[in-house]
Amino acid sequence: MIDTILLDWDGTLIDTAVPAFDAFQKTLVDFGVQLSFATYERIYSPNWYLMYEALGLPRERWRQADDGWLSHYSSETAPLVPGVREALGELVRRNYLLGIVTSGSRDRVLREIGRLGLSKVFRVVLCNDDVVNKKPHPEGLEIAMRQLGKRPESCCYVGDCPDDIVMGKRAGVMTVGITSGYPVSKNLPASKPDLRFPSLKEFATNCTNSIS
Repeated sequence: MIDTILLDWDGTLIDTAVPAFDAFQKTLVDFGVQLSFATYERIYSPNWYLMYEALGLPRERWRQADDGWLSHYSSETAPLVPGVREALGELVRRNYLLGIVTSGSRDRVLREIGRLGLSKVFRVVLCNDDVVNKKPHPEGLEIAMRQLGKRPESCCYVGDCPDDIVMGKRAGVMTVGITSGYPVSKNLPASKPDLRFPSLKEFATNCTNSIS
């Protein structure tokens, strides 16, 4: 029986789609690279090093680009996706253990979790800094499950892009796709999540019947 729900952060819980694109666009201009939304839509990956590679940014400048993205993004204040606060409250009320597994940087994600008053909601927060292998490698989920003392059959992973679903499948957990404003979210059906919902609120409303 599923008693633990691990969630992606960007797009799934917090509406960072537009701020993230703006920050990428501004960062890449600093490196002399023009990034249109059409190109962003085509190459987007939660593993942004794949994006840098696709844009021809030299590997030795990737760390500098990371710092630039964080600097530009820090000027934005992203809200929770509508209905997420209520959905998380419903999941807690139903006694599910909740955690975050994300490609976001630890400092940024913990800052946002604190700003949004969610610090006591999540029992584990696994970020980009905590893993060697990026999504869709299952390392992040595997570490989170070890920290919680959980086995794959008792967990599900909720995300908004195909890499989230692939990661979940590789980790052996149930996968749940949630539609978001990120470009690749429209490709969720092709990744064949076990369950798919238009929003986290819809998932939370139906989760007892869906994942029991």
